[in-house]
Amino acid sequence: MPNYDAGSVSNKSTRSSRIYKDLNLDFQQNTATKDIQKIEDVESVKRSVRNLISLNFYEKPFHPEIGSNIRGMLFENITPQIGHFISKQIEILIKNYEPRCRVVEVSSRPNFERNGYSISISFYVINSPTPVVVESFLERLR
Repeated sequence: MPNYDAGSVSNKSTRSSRIYKDLNLDFQQNTATKDIQKIEDVESVKRSVRNLISLNFYEKPFHPEIGSNIRGMLFENITPQIGHFISKQIEILIKNYEPRCRVVEVSSRPNFERNGYSISISFYVINSPTPVVVESFLERLR
């Protein structure tokens, strides 16, 4: 019989055997501990997916290979073909660099009035039975 440490953390879910934790990048203070708040499980993975989408090559210190050229594709003419290409790039990016989730579908719809793309990413977090949807709007800044 394995010996479990009394200080080990248990997840609130009955199916999950692991808790994913990250720092809250808003750097809000936890009122009880006076430390930086943390985000857990699904919220942690959702934040990671949003960060991956906005990351360009050579922006992550010590890991120049992590990123995509999605920001560069936003300067192309808005067409359904570029939207499909953006969807495929996001899917490849998440499959390669986010091992905590399994991608179900990535869709992008061109929005001609706002000059950008509406992105919808649905995925399952490992050890979580419910699907998660992250929606974002990608537009060029200059």
